[in-house]
Amino acid sequence: MMQRPPFRPEEYSLKETRPHLGGHAAGDKLTSTYDLVEQMQYLYVRVVKAKELPNMDITGGCDPYVEVKLGNYKGTTRFFEKNNNPEWNQVFAFSKERIQSSVVEIVVKDKDLVKDDFIGRVVFDLNEVPKRVPPDSPLAPQWYRLEDRHGHKVKGELMLAVWMGTQADEAFPDAWHSDAASVPGDGLASIRSKVYLTPKLWYLRVNVIEAQDLIPNDKTRFPEVYVKAMLGNQVLRTRVSPSRTLNPMWNEDLMFVAAEPFEEHLMLSVEDRVAPGKDEVIGRTVISLQHVPRRLDHRLLTSQWYNLEKHVMIDGEQKKETKFSSRIHLRICLEGGYHVLDESTHYSSDLRPTAKPLWKPSIGILELGILTAQGLLPMKTKDGRGTTDAYCVAKYGQKWVRTRTIIDSFIPKWNEQYTWEVYDPCTVITIGVFDNCHLNGGEKANGARDTRIGKVRIRLSTLETDRVYTHSYPLIVLTPAGVKKMGEVQLAVRFTCSSLLNMMHLYSQPLLPKMHYVHPLSVMQVDNLRRQATNIVSTRLGRAEPPLRKEIVEYMLDVDSHMWSMRKSKANFFRIMGVLSPLIAVAKWFDQICHWRNPLTTILIHVLFVILVLYPELILPTIFLYLFLIGVWYYRWRPRQPPHMDTRLSHAETAHPDELDEEFDTFPTSRPPDVVRMRYDRLRSVAGRIQTVVGDLATQGERLQSLLSWRDPRATALFVVFCFIAAIVLYVTPFRVVVFLAGLYVLRHPRFRHKMPSVPLNFFRRLPARTDSML
Repeated sequence: MMQRPPFRPEEYSLKETRPHLGGHAAGDKLTSTYDLVEQMQYLYVRVVKAKELPNMDITGGCDPYVEVKLGNYKGTTRFFEKNNNPEWNQVFAFSKERIQSSVVEIVVKDKDLVKDDFIGRVVFDLNEVPKRVPPDSPLAPQWYRLEDRHGHKVKGELMLAVWMGTQADEAFPDAWHSDAASVPGDGLASIRSKVYLTPKLWYLRVNVIEAQDLIPNDKTRFPEVYVKAMLGNQVLRTRVSPSRTLNPMWNEDLMFVAAEPFEEHLMLSVEDRVAPGKDEVIGRTVISLQHVPRRLDHRLLTSQWYNLEKHVMIDGEQKKETKFSSRIHLRICLEGGYHVLDESTHYSSDLRPTAKPLWKPSIGILELGILTAQGLLPMKTKDGRGTTDAYCVAKYGQKWVRTRTIIDSFIPKWNEQYTWEVYDPCTVITIGVFDNCHLNGGEKANGARDTRIGKVRIRLSTLETDRVYTHSYPLIVLTPAGVKKMGEVQLAVRFTCSSLLNMMHLYSQPLLPKMHYVHPLSVMQVDNLRRQATNIVSTRLGRAEPPLRKEIVEYMLDVDSHMWSMRKSKANFFRIMGVLSPLIAVAKWFDQICHWRNPLTTILIHVLFVILVLYPELILPTIFLYLFLIGVWYYRWRPRQPPHMDTRLSHAETAHPDELDEEFDTFPTSRPPDVVRMRYDRLRSVAGRIQTVVGDLATQGERLQSLLSWRDPRATALFVVFCFIAAIVLYVTPFRVVVFLAGLYVLRHPRFRHKMPSVPLNFFRRLPARTDSML
């Protein structure tokens, strides 16, 4: 058995970097839109059109195209048949780092079967090419007379624009790139940077109330009736109606996820359970979601009767029966007051309700500069050697971004910058790095999947406002052989706050919209709906052009995070132990006090004890003052870096090979005996829930710890200030009055209680936990 390499913590740690962001030499104009990335210089050539080209063929025509040559690099436009005045309007970009020539040559040629004919050319000296820095207007193209190889003017003119620019140029995203010259035309779409938007998701609530005048096929028995509802690939059933009559009642809610535009119809069928495993359809109805009412709160909407249609089979064909009086009573609405969860609740990037009128104003801007990657491993073999074609995907809120693919490089340089509006600081941005396996176009990829290289999560509340964080994050994946570092990705992050007061006020607000507390969904419902939402998102993004593929979306959304794993359970157990260890340390310290290990400390504790017994009103102010002093004391050791994937915390390094085999086993298990499979799956299902509960307990304890740890600097500042004010107020207020008011508040009448969570509870739920650093 191969021995595992020794664990080196520094290999998996976060490293601070000092990239040269923004402009270059003194005197260069800085571009505010691209100030979080290193500027990359490109030579741009825009080939617009040509006129009055000479006839080159015997038949008296010309099939022109243009070649743009710079050293060893050559870009080609499409060609036109029999056209002396063609119009191309194509842009070519050549990276300045790879320029090996002092001139750029633009040659017009005539397409021929044997050998393409030379028509004319235009040559530019690179030293004479002008610079262009946005927001300057684009350089206007000009007409240039064509020359032969000896510099003599020939017939025909070419309209061109040639300039030096950066990746901030508007022409950059759609330009032909010299570093992707080897990619065939049908693969070019998959290597360009793109922005995707998640479809707008709604919860659809179908309240099945009752049915009337059902006509079962077998009239000799009382029907056992239930309702089956289908929306796309989502199928839900009501229970069998307890009233075995022709007018059954259910009054049951079914919840679906629907995405705009509403392409699928809601299909309802009333079915009779004739025998075990045999159901007969009594009637059906189809409802278009376009006409379903939308509600923003919990007000009751009017119900409606829908006619059921009977379908009968005649000669193998399904036909509608006309005379049929059965109907069903429903209350259907699209819920705009909920936030439709499509990602793990621990790593939510958006918490807004579906309906736009309920959105609060944004509180800031998140800017992300995706700079470079270092030390990437070869992900596939091409021409007998290892290669990697890396690109990044970042997800925050409804906006997904994808950088361009850097071809065949273990140190890719993207230097792309993106911006998001922020509505809540207690959210997480996820950045993933992948290897592109679709460079030959989707049709020729033979079901290839883009390989994951690693992932980074950054919680916004752990960032100081207006500070640029430049760090190199380790890219870590877990494989059946153990944890593996795939390289590092360098990012620049800045969180800019528009109103500090509004952001501080958010810490007292509920994390989720009001409907989640007034009409809460069950844990099982939330799990099922989240699974349906992720399916819809991955399907829709997979239909974009170029597609953001299913394996990418599922990895970014942590689709398999609920699966059982011995490693995760151990990690969560030790997280709880980490939270309890300070309490154990206090107990040991108190035991030492009792045993007079340090007489001076014990005497001081005795003095403090006597004072607090004689003056009990000093107990609470002393505690709050002590917490205030601890918070101020810990400020000097506050975390200076954003959280990152922690292999020790995740117990990825110490996992036993058998545990990893279990974690990477399929679900259901692939072990052969049927009995073992059934028992093993049941065990994993139960253990997965226990694992979640243990993780939630650990999260609550870690939130308590983060009150004074400055992990979220604004939350700790609020708590420390509150402790100081509380200490002063409690010093001047008689203790008996405080206890009396507190007792009255705790025992208050239900009329004075609200369903919405209290301000302290909202504040506590917004505190960061160490879930951000879990693999």
